[in-house]
Amino acid sequence: MVTTKFRATHALLAGASAIFLLASCTQEQQNKISRDIQNWTGTNGVLEVYAGEKVVRRFLKIDKLSTGMGTDDNKPRPYRYGYGVLDENLNFAADPGEKKVYFEISDYGSNYLFFESPR
Repeated sequence: MVTTKFRATHALLAGASAIFLLASCTQEQQNKISRDIQNWTGTNGVLEVYAGEKVVRRFLKIDKLSTGMGTDDNKPRPYRYGYGVLDENLNFAADPGEKKVYFEISDYGSNYLFFESPR
């Protein structure tokens, strides 16, 4: 229980830090940060999907989160996609039997938090 609250607090702090960072930047810097977030490439990303204050889905070990692009106009679309291990029991570990899956997350109506895993 304490660990879950710590993780949630850590995730909220990461999100708040990103908002603060964007608010303190020039428009040009904000655009670059936004592009970097939209097309994140790293080694150990985590995506949490929320229903209210509760985490309902978690994807682990994401190495790339990309912005959907239009086929004909090559313009960004309002969703992100990637591959990650679906953490079915929400224990923050990729357990045996939990598989890497493709996912999409919409910018409309989806409450989610993406961050690099601290582990």
